[in-house]
Amino acid sequence: MAIEISKEEVFAFHDGGKVGVALRRPLATQKDLCLAYTPGVAQAVKAIAAEPRAAFDLSAKRNLVAVVSDGTAILGLGDLGAAASIPVMEGKAALFKAFAGVDAWPVPVGHCRQGGADTGKTDPRRVIEVCRAIAPMYGGINLEDIAAPACFEIERVLDEELDIPVFHDDQWGTAVITVAGLINYAAIAKRALGELRVVVNGAGAAGIRIADMCKAAGVKDLTMCDSKGILRADRADLTEHKRRHAVATDKRTLQEALAGAHVFIGVSAAGVLSGADVQAMADFPAIFAMANPDPEIDPAEVAKALAGRPYVMATGRSDYPNQINNVLGFPFLFRGALDVRARTINTEMKVAASRALAELARESVPPEVQALYPAEKLAFGPGYIIPKAFDKRLYARVSYAVAEAAVKSGAAPADTDLAAVKARLEAGL
Repeated sequence: MAIEISKEEVFAFHDGGKVGVALRRPLATQKDLCLAYTPGVAQAVKAIAAEPRAAFDLSAKRNLVAVVSDGTAILGLGDLGAAASIPVMEGKAALFKAFAGVDAWPVPVGHCRQGGADTGKTDPRRVIEVCRAIAPMYGGINLEDIAAPACFEIERVLDEELDIPVFHDDQWGTAVITVAGLINYAAIAKRALGELRVVVNGAGAAGIRIADMCKAAGVKDLTMCDSKGILRADRADLTEHKRRHAVATDKRTLQEALAGAHVFIGVSAAGVLSGADVQAMADFPAIFAMANPDPEIDPAEVAKALAGRPYVMATGRSDYPNQINNVLGFPFLFRGALDVRARTINTEMKVAASRALAELARESVPPEVQALYPAEKLAFGPGYIIPKAFDKRLYARVSYAVAEAAVKSGAAPADTDLAAVKARLEAGL
């Protein structure tokens, strides 16, 4: 059921912003002042100057993430500029804190356009320069709402150059949650991931990374479509990232690709699927229609088209079951990475997060979580393949899976005490 909110309520909620600074130490006596600032602060300064990694111990760096955007791809609203991105970046910072105890701060970056402040496309070099400049203060950088293709280069360069995790949630967040749902769909349908025929519609940042993640998790047969049809190997108009997912085929259209497919994953536009399209899919199909605010096909139309047939339906909306919600991923990916001082968030860590989410959805749901969703029966099956965002078990389970994968894959120091990390996480947020 949709939650009704008025414009007045939204403005009241955002009045004065959603984030602020909280002191972690007392500042009430003369000694407190000496410790916090001069003369005591000089000792911390000299220690960091002698060993830069000491900043993780002697500052807020170890638990602080920058949420960086140039405002060129804000939600589904498009290129509205850095200032307009502030409410979203504040919201992201609030989610980091509420769900994973990560301190995060909005960093909207203006004047990063090719051709001037208000014209042209994102200049990747400018965003990269800003992130390089601010990196000493932060333990991680969450890139947000930066348009493709610039977002690919920005993340790649920063991930290679910086010794802290850099993660573009618009690329990877939806992918991590989608793959969790895909893993559980395969389990319910009693099909191996390697047996699935998957069709991805939408070849922007999210679609490209969903395809990457699906393949990393074990999918072998994947066809991707953009607005011109299937990414065929003989097309001359494909970008570098699209070409990685091009296939040799005589088929040309989304509808041709869908015939007999097990899974549709949409990050495209409303109304691109019809009831006839889903009827043409394999027995027991999965439809992940994630265009926002209106999905590629309405769940009611799917229910009508597949009446009497089993299927899995997921969307990006909170008023339908199986919401593919990024808040299930990014807070815990950073929590796990920060806790082991990982230098990156690599594929192994992302897949570990997906698998942890999938495993949690198979367990009994605590009564307090079920009570928050009275209209849904939260039991593992076609209507419940993804955990709910307010399931407090996510904090320890997903964060630890990420931390463990970071150490095992070499993204974090090999001598990290994982038992201590696990104990801290299980102690609760």
